[in-house]
Amino acid sequence: MKYTVSIEIDLPRERVAQLLADPEHLPKWLHGLVLHEPLSGVHGQVGTTSRVIMQMGQQKIECTETITRREPVDLQGIPSESVVHFDREIVGKGMWSAVRDRLIQAGPETTLWESESEYRFSGLLMRLIGLLTPAAFRKQSQQHMQDFKAFAEQGKDVREAKR
Repeated sequence: MKYTVSIEIDLPRERVAQLLADPEHLPKWLHGLVLHEPLSGVHGQVGTTSRVIMQMGQQKIECTETITRREPVDLQGIPSESVVHFDREIVGKGMWSAVRDRLIQAGPETTLWESESEYRFSGLLMRLIGLLTPAAFRKQSQQHMQDFKAFAEQGKDVREAKR
């Protein structure tokens, strides 16, 4: 299963990249995040592997995330024609996914965030979930982007919101 979602954020691309790359901000916009801890490497750098635990309803999902691309490495003084790339692979029980995020300068104070997700499932239950609920995956990705936008533009913290 593959899909792409996008959102426009009313902040300069460099600021959006810095906010996305800062691990201190993850719990403020990534609803359901219980834990995100590097197992090897430096958070956000290529090759870093992290343990991630997400709470989804009554279920906790644990997976391993590996950063596969971050360009540019230095998020200061990014040339306006450059596209910022954050790519990662996520592996959990019965699931593999790749997420390829791109930050594109849409205007001097506006950023277009495009996120391409690819999922592969193994095992009967996970394959059924992937087959029967593809819209739920897309909806969740779009919600995470909307939560990030609210955090970045207005300082809203998902931990303080009622769902």
